[in-house]
Amino acid sequence: MTNTRRTTKQLMVGKVGVGSEYPVSVQSMTTTKTRDTDGTLEQIYALASNGADIVRVTCNEIEAAESLVKICTRSPVPIIADIHFQYKLALAAIEAGVQGLRLNPGNIRNEDQIKQVAKECLNVGIPIRIGVNAGSLDKDLLEKYGEATPEALVESALNEVRYLEEVDFYDIKISVKHSNVPLMIDSYRLLAEKVEYPLHIGVTEAGPLPGGLIKSTAGISTLLSEGIGDTIRMSLTTDPIEEAKHGRQLLEYLGLRERKSLDLIACPSCGRAEVDVIAVASEAQEALEKEGLPIQVAVMGCVVNGPGEARSADIGIAAGKKRGHLFIKGEVVKVVDEKDMVSALVEEGKLLAKEGIEARLAAADKDAALIAQKDAEELMGIQGDINNFEERTKSVVEITSKQDKEK
Repeated sequence: MTNTRRTTKQLMVGKVGVGSEYPVSVQSMTTTKTRDTDGTLEQIYALASNGADIVRVTCNEIEAAESLVKICTRSPVPIIADIHFQYKLALAAIEAGVQGLRLNPGNIRNEDQIKQVAKECLNVGIPIRIGVNAGSLDKDLLEKYGEATPEALVESALNEVRYLEEVDFYDIKISVKHSNVPLMIDSYRLLAEKVEYPLHIGVTEAGPLPGGLIKSTAGISTLLSEGIGDTIRMSLTTDPIEEAKHGRQLLEYLGLRERKSLDLIACPSCGRAEVDVIAVASEAQEALEKEGLPIQVAVMGCVVNGPGEARSADIGIAAGKKRGHLFIKGEVVKVVDEKDMVSALVEEGKLLAKEGIEARLAAADKDAALIAQKDAEELMGIQGDINNFEERTKSVVEITSKQDKEK
């Protein structure tokens, strides 16, 4: 993961900063009818509580624009109005109090109308996202390039940028989304070379789980690893709550946002496992997510290697000899019956989140480490030490040397 973010201009979407000086933000979009004010607000609150920093809402009719008045007033996060075809709905959304607009150059093509919208945004101090989409690219550009190539998407974006800059509007962020992951990546790379505006990245129409999540993660992570990207959206064909949740987790896993959610790691299981790791990990994840603990938790199949392999985890548990060995940062602090593994993990996780790592290490059972060591040694005697690299390497060297001498 690169430590260098691409340097961009900065802008504010309501209270959320966007650009290289601010954390990468998570966006999603409501699926309700915007005219259903209460239903839309309910979904916005759910999105916000699951990691969305900014929420986009369609404004496709006058009733939607009217509803935006109440939505913007009551929303816990900034609201972006999604505008297609009707520039007057953009003007209505601005009047309603949205914190930003998304305009699609592929379906609002009148230069004067675009500039009129930009002037109104300038007057009230809200940004515009130029949202280029491969599926709705300008017909002239499709004819010029033959298909939605990266060059076509970027040219569409730059044409729109020129319209906005001509009326001294610079609070711009841009997206050039494609449903084809390699083309999406190439489009953003090309755009990043040509502008200093912040970029909203995502794979459009990624599809349902699990494929949509894989495609989104592949495209977004590649760009973020190169320092490209200031806001993200996982465009999944599922409940938008999943978009927000997975987007937030992705940024946490990449170290781009502070952990606010559970990060459960687990060994993939093998013949050495003393328990059904898959079942225990699933049970632990469900129980811990209910507690909303922002910690990293490890579920390991055997005590021989588990605590050592997962020592970077805040807390974890490893199985051995019909017991669960509870460890914090690799140090075993408690031994419990196998049937109590998950409940002990949850209990200790809550205490850890409340008291801190040092306090819980200080409260460790005195005999826990000794019991764990004894169990590990007994199992090692039965199974062998999978990590005995030194002896194995010595044997390989001896065999190789013997072969050389025989030649």
